[in-house]
Amino acid sequence: MAKKKFDTNPLDPTFPEKIKEAETVVLPKNRFKTSEFPPPSVTEEQTRRFDETNFNNYNSPYNGQNTPANYKTMNLADMNKSSSRKVAKIGLPENILTALPYLPFWIGLIAGLLMLLFVPKSEAKARFHAAQGLAAHIGIFIVSAILSGVGHATDLADMGNWIFTLVTTIMLIVFAIKAWRGKPVHIESVDDLTEWLEDKIKPRG
Repeated sequence: MAKKKFDTNPLDPTFPEKIKEAETVVLPKNRFKTSEFPPPSVTEEQTRRFDETNFNNYNSPYNGQNTPANYKTMNLADMNKSSSRKVAKIGLPENILTALPYLPFWIGLIAGLLMLLFVPKSEAKARFHAAQGLAAHIGIFIVSAILSGVGHATDLADMGNWIFTLVTTIMLIVFAIKAWRGKPVHIESVDDLTEWLEDKIKPRG
C-alpha cells in the first residue's frame, strides 16, 4: 500500500524530531561581518584652541584705534513725536513747517509753494509735506472750479460745491494738526502730483 502524506508511525518516538529537522531550512553561513568605525584619534581636536596671543588679538580688534561709539536707536515712543528742530535756511521748527501747507484756502497753497522754493533738498520731510499740501490745494481748486461752473446751470451743483468746500476745509485742518504733532499724513490720490512737484520745483539759492 502506498504511503500517504500524513501517515505517522506511532511506534517511532523520534518521529516528531525528524519531521522538524526535515522542515527546517538551514541558511548558508555568511562569511562577512559588519564593519566598525575606527576609534577617534587621540590628537584630533574638534575646536580650535587659542593661545594667549590669539586671545588678546581677538579681544582688541581695532589694535589701539578709536573704538566707534555704540549706535543708539530711536525710542519707538518718540518716532511719531513732532520735531522742534529748526530747519536750515528757514529758521522755523520742523513741526510748524510741515503743518503750514495744509492750512485751508490760499494760506496753505502759498506756504507750500514758498517752502518748495526755499527749503533745501536735505530736508526731505518738510519738502514732502510742502509738495503734498500744494498738490492737495491744486486738486481742491480744480474740483471747486468745475462745480462752480456747473453751479450756474443747476442749484444742485452749487450746493455740492458748498459741501465739498466744507468737507475739504475740515480735512485740511485735521491734516495740519496731524502734521504739527508729527503724525504721518498721506493723501494717496495726489501721490503722482506730489512727486512731480517735489522733483520739478527746485530750491533757490
